[in-house]
Amino acid sequence: MYQTRQAYAPTPHSYIPNTTLSATINLDEEVQLSETRAERDLQDSLAEVFSIIITLDELEKAYLKDAIAESDYTEICDRLLKQYRAILTDEAVNRDFVDLETFKTEWDMEVPRATERIRIGLPSTVTAPSHNPTSSGNGGINGTLILEATQDFITFLDALKLGLLAKDQLHPLLSDVIQSVNKVTDQDFEGRGKIVQWLIALNQMKATEEVSEDQARELELDMNSAYQGFKATLK
Repeated sequence: MYQTRQAYAPTPHSYIPNTTLSATINLDEEVQLSETRAERDLQDSLAEVFSIIITLDELEKAYLKDAIAESDYTEICDRLLKQYRAILTDEAVNRDFVDLETFKTEWDMEVPRATERIRIGLPSTVTAPSHNPTSSGNGGINGTLILEATQDFITFLDALKLGLLAKDQLHPLLSDVIQSVNKVTDQDFEGRGKIVQWLIALNQMKATEEVSEDQARELELDMNSAYQGFKATLK
């Protein structure tokens, strides 16, 4: 006679679920990605780094397309770079982050513009200014800005003489030099390129890493040369 028809189409590997087994996962329960506060903080920090890198890449694209004002670009870019460096000063975050190339590979990130900006460590408007310097009412360069730039040069050179050789001591001071100089002149004076080169070199170092004595002497010579070149533009 006729065989009893099965309720499903048979296959070579048909699986009949066992209804006596119960699921051990509650679909209404929130999944915990971390068990401790330290793990949550680490994940939040790495997520923030990811967000900063993506935002920085989009910011660079916008600047290249003239879709954002130079002043806004400079402010936002500088803030993002500072946040990026500040987050990575945490040992746990830095250890898990490893380095930028490793992080990009792990999360499949294609961010060439952000990569270059992070490598340099400064906004494009700082390393290659395209704006006109601020002038006083009579058409000359603002004397206050000249004084600030001069003081920043002297402060940096004094720091070297005092033996302050760590990256986290020198980089902020040298950043002040290039930014104050850019407010006075956009001329490519003798030694200006050396300031940018040293900023990039310092940016590649770890926060507590120090320049060697030979590097310190070379840096002092380069900054003295740049200072003289800067003063020559004022004549």
